[in-house]
Amino acid sequence: MAETMLKPTPDQTFEIEGRGEYDFLQTLRRSDELQRSGNVNEACNLRFHAFQRLAELIPDDEEVILEWNHPNTRAALDLLYRSAIDHFLIDDFELSAAMLEMLLDLDPEDHEEATWLLAFDYVALGDYDAFDEVINDVSDKYPEKPLLTLWSEFRRHGTLPLGEAIRLQRHFAPYYREFIAESHPADETYLHDIESEHPSQEAQARELWLKTENLWTAFPDFIPALKALPLH
Repeated sequence: MAETMLKPTPDQTFEIEGRGEYDFLQTLRRSDELQRSGNVNEACNLRFHAFQRLAELIPDDEEVILEWNHPNTRAALDLLYRSAIDHFLIDDFELSAAMLEMLLDLDPEDHEEATWLLAFDYVALGDYDAFDEVINDVSDKYPEKPLLTLWSEFRRHGTLPLGEAIRLQRHFAPYYREFIAESHPADETYLHDIESEHPSQEAQARELWLKTENLWTAFPDFIPALKALPLH
């Protein structure tokens, strides 16, 4: 018997039925175990290997939308997203973007809410045409939107648009304070807060900083520009 197959559903989506290397649910569990035990490189390699298996499985000549509500299929999408994050965190923005583009092709509803990370990849790559195509898909309700707009304009033109700066300061004040803070410790207080059922906005702001910290190391001029903004 074949180890895997794409099984069509009545909803015009596909489920991934798989064993062995295509048992993505088991792979996801194993990668989580490795991550928790501190074997980060091994966990990353496992996720990347899963991405390679998934890429081999998807045909190049037809549209394939994967079924989010099928456990093994959702695990495949989750592994793809997490591998994109892995590559983002090591500044491999090109591969991260390619993975996220693939993810959004396979899951157009963006259940993983991956569009904001793809937008950060595009700014890092200086691909502003692609950025302009996706930025409107990032919800105005989220702090990533003004941060992305500010950073993209700063990289393009060397200025910070006043309207977005005011919006960040007024509507997402904990995020603004976090991004101009001198330190961002992932200490016990933060970990207890972010892992609670209802984490505070301050903890969520620090989580976003920690998720994007590599950007501000690779592009160190943006945060000083934020700090230099007058308060409104």
